[in-house]
Amino acid sequence: MPELPEVEITRRGLDAHLTGLTIADAVIRNGSLRWPIPKNLPKLLRGQTIRSLKRRAKYLLMDCGNGTLILHLGMSGSLRILPAGTPAEKHDHFDLILFNNTLMRLRDPRRFGAVLWHEGDPSQHPLLAGLGPEPLEKDFDARYLYQATRGRSVSIKQCIMDNHTVVGVGNIYANEALFRAGIKPQLSAGKLSLPRCTKLVAEIRATLAEAIKLGGSSLRNFVNTSGQPGYFQQNYWVYGRTGESCRRCGATIKQIKQGQRSSFYCGSCQK
Repeated sequence: MPELPEVEITRRGLDAHLTGLTIADAVIRNGSLRWPIPKNLPKLLRGQTIRSLKRRAKYLLMDCGNGTLILHLGMSGSLRILPAGTPAEKHDHFDLILFNNTLMRLRDPRRFGAVLWHEGDPSQHPLLAGLGPEPLEKDFDARYLYQATRGRSVSIKQCIMDNHTVVGVGNIYANEALFRAGIKPQLSAGKLSLPRCTKLVAEIRATLAEAIKLGGSSLRNFVNTSGQPGYFQQNYWVYGRTGESCRRCGATIKQIKQGQRSSFYCGSCQK
């Protein structure tokens, strides 16, 4: 599933090709995504100029002047920039056609993605209104994380994957950041000291920044807007490495289940 780095890489790729351009048309081939694509969306988009493309958590927000196009990649989605007229394939569900003879195409084999429309402040959309701070912005700091974890018995891994605590720290990057911070994933969030919160915040930021630099992780379907995979998976310390030797101490990487998700950790390096 695309996580924050993959969505940010997609945003940057789209931004370079779309911002400032005018929309000629939109094509809905299959509107039955996680939430139905509004049937009147082509009418709303025709003739609108794309003013900006921002990211909030794992959502892409395209300011079209009269409203905001909200995009989500779901479990298997990708957004590509292609020449206008490129034949659609089976899982190509939505096209945004520009007047410069290019298009933006959503491919989503599992159809868990989203193409939604919102008029007014997009931060007030029901999917965005209750979200926590961005992990790469100043509002997410050690003091904030320390206060947010007081009295909480849930594991620290589940806590940082909760979008009400901090957005966009998905399973891959939660595992990797916790290893780098030396914190075991099953530790109760409320037991985290302020110094350990400081370390964890720093490693969440560093892990996400490195993943963005390396083009994200391409474990299944993810490709960037040019169709190229990411390479961060080559640098994993623990994720998906069950039974292998820890690259830092040589101990065996362990795997457990937490909240229906797999957690990977080194019992020697993480306490």
